[in-house]
Order: sequence, then structure tokens, then C-alpha cells
Amino acid sequence: MHAQAHLALHHLRAAELHAEAEEYRLARSARAPRHLRTVLGWTLIEVGLRLTAPASRPALARV
Repeated sequence: MHAQAHLALHHLRAAELHAEAEEYRLARSARAPRHLRTVLGWTLIEVGLRLTAPASRPALARV
């Protein structure tokens, strides 16, 4: 491929990626923060996993 054509395609693709990134940033900043919901969700998952895990008891030392 000719160097100038390659460079032009590179600039075009870079501009498209910058536009997509800006759209994503705008969409992300427009939605409500979900920090508390996320923390609560992961906490419930952790509690559920602990409840379903088999009880591990320390082995008694035999003398």
C-alpha cells in the first residue's frame, strides 16, 4: 500500500476511534452512578457463596 494512502486511512480510523470514545464518555457521564448498588450486589454474592461453601473445620491434632 502506498505510504500516503496508509497514512490517510490511519488518520481516518483514529478520528473514528476518538469520536466513539467521546460518545462513550458522554453516555457514561449522563447515567446515574451505581456505586452503592454495585457494592451491595457484590456483598450479597459474597454472603451467598459463604453460605453455600462447605464448612471447613480445623483438624484436631492427635497425640
